[in-house]
This record gives sequence, structure tokens and C-alpha cells, in this order.
Amino acid sequence: MTKQIFVNLPVKDLKKTIEFFTKLDFTFNAQFTDENATCMIIGENIFAMLLVEKFFKTFTKKEICDTATSTEVIVALSVESKAKVDELYEKALKAGGSQSNETQDHGWMYVRSFQDINGHLWEMFYIDMSAMPKN
Repeated sequence: MTKQIFVNLPVKDLKKTIEFFTKLDFTFNAQFTDENATCMIIGENIFAMLLVEKFFKTFTKKEICDTATSTEVIVALSVESKAKVDELYEKALKAGGSQSNETQDHGWMYVRSFQDINGHLWEMFYIDMSAMPKN
């Protein structure tokens, strides 16, 4: 069925957005990068298309969500360990992001959330399936 997922997000300043996510160790597909957009590689088949707002508007008749006052989506990414969750969270803050929620540690699931420089919400989480409650 589905082979890949592309999440499309509007951004105010493409260059600054690329710099921000580069500091979190993300890479970009040059084939899908120009002055209007870039394709951020999240995983083998998972990508975020980061589109300059003017270009993003060509794909929709709706208004772009004002991320200063509203949440349209939370992008949640599973990583391999609690340490990786903490590492990515700290890199996001150092790169100019901000905390969006308190750290959640449920024993079997660990989550940290940040807001990127465009106001989009991201969660990095680790799940230990062996410690997950059986109910």
C-alpha cells in the first residue's frame, strides 16, 4: 500500500529552517531542494517537505495555520533510546527551538517535545515494548 510518507510544512525562512534542522543532524535531498522548498530526510521512507509559505499556499485554498496561536499538527518521531530523545531535544533548544511540553516519562515510554523556529510542534519519543503495560 503506502510506500513513503511526505509531511508538508510551511516555513517562513527556508535557509534558517535548514540550518535549524541540520543542527539536529537531519539531512536533505538535493534533488527536491530549491529556493521554494527542501526535502528533509527523517527516515528511509519518511520525509518532511519544508515549503516557503508563499509556495505552500499554491497547494491549498485554506489559510496557513498561525503557529503562534494554533496547533495544526504534532510530528512525533520514534527514536532508538531515551538518550537519543534527550540529545535531539537539547540540540533543538540550542538551535533556537523552545520547549513545548514537560518531559513525560511513563517508564515504558519517554517523550520530549519542542517547537521549531517556525512554531511547528515535534515530539521525540522512545518506547520500550518489553516494559509496556499488559492491559
